[in-house]
This record gives sequence, structure tokens and C-alpha cells, in this order.
Amino acid sequence: MIFKDDPQSVQAFLTDTSNLRTGHTPGIYLPESAAEAAGLLKMEAGSGKRFTIAGNGTGTTGGRIPEGDWVIAMHRLQRTGEPQMLSASEATMRVEAGAVLADIQRKAEDAGWFYPPDPTESLCFIGGTIANNSSGSRSFLYGSTREHVRRILVALPQGDLLDIPRGRYVADEEGFFRLDLPVAGRIVFRRPQYRMPETSKHNAGYYSKEGMDLIDLFIGSEGTLGIIVEADLKLIPRPRHLFAGLAFFGSTDDLFAFTEAARSTESGVRPRVLELFDSRSLDFLRQQYPDTPAGTAGAIFFEQETDPDREDADLQAWLDLMERCSVPLETTWMALDREEQRKLTAFRHALPLLVNEWLSRQEESKISTDMAVPAASFRELYDFYESSCLKNGFVFIIFGHIGDAHVHLNILPRNREEFLRARQLYEEFVEKVAALGGTLSAEHGIGKLKSRYLASMYGDESIMEMVRIKKIFDPELVLNIGNLIPASYLEQPA
Repeated sequence: MIFKDDPQSVQAFLTDTSNLRTGHTPGIYLPESAAEAAGLLKMEAGSGKRFTIAGNGTGTTGGRIPEGDWVIAMHRLQRTGEPQMLSASEATMRVEAGAVLADIQRKAEDAGWFYPPDPTESLCFIGGTIANNSSGSRSFLYGSTREHVRRILVALPQGDLLDIPRGRYVADEEGFFRLDLPVAGRIVFRRPQYRMPETSKHNAGYYSKEGMDLIDLFIGSEGTLGIIVEADLKLIPRPRHLFAGLAFFGSTDDLFAFTEAARSTESGVRPRVLELFDSRSLDFLRQQYPDTPAGTAGAIFFEQETDPDREDADLQAWLDLMERCSVPLETTWMALDREEQRKLTAFRHALPLLVNEWLSRQEESKISTDMAVPAASFRELYDFYESSCLKNGFVFIIFGHIGDAHVHLNILPRNREEFLRARQLYEEFVEKVAALGGTLSAEHGIGKLKSRYLASMYGDESIMEMVRIKKIFDPELVLNIGNLIPASYLEQPA
């Protein structure tokens, strides 16, 4: 076990991409094995120590930032196994929690396999992506991280190591799980009884459904129930070929008609990615890409996997769809080979860099949303975002995963007064999304930044169901306090 408490080492664990500045800790533990992580928790049980679990600092919600707690960092758990073929259509890869996503994806592809989850930041640790059920643009086709995890090994707060292969622990007809653990003893608990939102992406609160697998309770639990120290990932054959495109629209109505048609199985197209850039996003991008068509209402980026023998037919299906939705084909950008696709990828990734550059000249940080609603309600939410920001005179952009009815609104305040108004407007957005049956977070999680809004989505009774399960696994409240569940609820009897 490595321990560090020198100021330079400590400082490196007090930030992530959330802009929280309140972090402080007495020191950092860096276990070098799953057994060391569990042993530390067992040794410190009853000591009063609390721990915050740290990934690679790529999160956006302050989840890894300690507020006086000790830190358990995953940086020494980086072993990655070789892909093991199970059949012609599936392989598995065993990885430790601190393995870097980009390294995992590269190793899988070198062996002819593919790990589909694609969170925006590829330098994230795989354990963090599982703890947060991360997703990304390819989630439209492949789903979130949850769909690609076959097994996890979890260090529980009292010192047990619990091995959870998918299918071993399944809720009974009444929703109960029963576990016998060496340290914690007999544990019996019922899954949460609240209903999940009917959105294609959801990452806010503990997972629950009839007949659920225990592995899915831990995936997305943000480290509040245990430390995910190892996982077996599901791999699929690497796609043989891919093409991408960027379609520009003269009207928002045409853009939404195109998106709705592309989502339909009757359209003849099979996208794995459908991403939105609104007109203001394109204005930012035009600074670096002056050939971006002017006077457009927005753009949709798409990708589709194909085979060489059907590529022409697949391309024609997209061209037919664009023509039906009044897309000027002469302004459409298509990427048929790797070099062209790299250029389109660079265009997509330039937007946050340009926004951050603009923000660096301002006094305040951005206010951003990560909410999603059922697809039938998405246009109503989009229009509400846009009209509210225009009414307030804000600088803002809307972009992201329109295929999943999940976009990111970034309000870019120019002064303190705009920041305070934007933060107040965020609360109105939370209420609107809740009224539409949506989720507070579709991919980034809750962490510390958003926990105070969770009750607006779930209500007090459902939050207390999460508290009940938290206290079953973590009776002394030692792991990730302040993340996901508002701390004030933990002070109440479960």
C-alpha cells in the first residue's frame, strides 16, 4: 500500500473538470491490489475515517473531490488482460479499475475486437466509467457502459471482496437479494421500488427494475456502495467499415424531421451516432472552420457501420433521407475514409475547446445541463431551453446526443449577475425535465454538484430508499459521502 500526504501529491487529487475548489484531504492511499483496497477498509472499520474514491480526474460533477475525507486512488490498479474469445461474436477482457479507457480500446482493436462505450474523455479510468455508467455518442446504438460489463469485483465498506458475475445474484419475485458475506455477515435487502424514467439514457440514482441483477445496482452507484476494483468487459467484433457525415439544415423543423426519421427503423439508415450542433455551436466552430456553411439552423453529425459490399446502398439511403428533409447536398460533408473521418472528429472535438477559450476571457464558469427526456417530449424541452436563454439574453449553445433525446445546454455567463440568473434558471430546467418524465443526468452522473437537485426528480421517499440500501452496505457511512445522495438525507434514520 502506498500512502502520500505531501502537499504536491495531495494537490493533484483536489480537482476534476467540475471547477469545484473546496477539496481538502489528510492524505492519499494507493492500493496496489484488490486485496489491499479491501484490507484498508477492513482495517479502518470503526475508526471514523471516511474515504473518497478517486479516478483520473475526468469527471464533471466533483465526485472524486474530497471534502476532508481520506482518498483511495485507483492509479496503481492498471493491469489489463488479453481479450479472451468466447465465440465468433463475443470476447471478454479482464481489467483493473485504474486501467485507462483508451488503452483498453486500443488493445481490444489490435486483437480484432471492439469495446463500444465512448465517453468524451478517453483518459478516464474504466472503474470510474462503470461506477458512473458512462455513455457517449455511440450509446445511441450500443447503450451505456452497463450493457458491456459481464462481471465486477467490489471492495465493500466493511472489508469484504464481493465477486459479482452477471447472472449470479438476481432479485427474486418480490425484489429481494440475499447475500452471505465473510465480514458483514447475512445481508437481505429489497431493490428500490421507485420507477425509472422512460429515457434511453439515465445516470441519476440507483438502478432498479423487476428481476434485476445485483451487478446493475453497483453500476452507476458512483462509489457509494463499494469500490469497483476489477471488471470483465464484453467485447464484440471490430466493425469492418465506417462512414460519417455532417448535414446542415436551413430550418430547425427540417433538422428535427431528419432526426426522427433517422431514428426510425423504416428509414433505411442504421446510425450508431446522431449528434446535434445548434446554430450557435456552429458560430463558435466557424472561428476555426470558416468553410462551415453560413445561415444554417443547425447540423447533425452521423456515423454508420457498414460492409464494403453494401456501402453504396447504405450511403444512398442517407442521401435519400437528406433529400426528403430538404438538406442541401452541396453543403453536406461526407467522410468515407479514415483521414476524412479524423477531420470530422477534429471538428466535433473543437467545440468544447473553443468554448473553454471563450470562457477563459470571462469572469464566471459555465452552467451546463446533462438532462434527458423521453423522445416524444424532446422537442418541447429543446424549445424551452432555447426560448428561456433567448429571453434572458444569455450567450449559450446546445449540442450533443440528439439521437437519445439528450443534449447539453451550456450557458456562458459574461458576469456575476448572468451567472446567478443562469443558476436560477437551471432549477427551472430541473423542474421542467421532471415534469416531462426525464432524468437529471443522462451520462455524467450526480456527484457533489447535482445531489441537491435529486429530490426534485425522485421525491423524498425515493431518496430514502437509496439511503436504506446505502446503509445496508455501508452502515458506518464511510464511502463517498456527499456524492449522489444528499448528505442531509443520510442523517435521517433509514
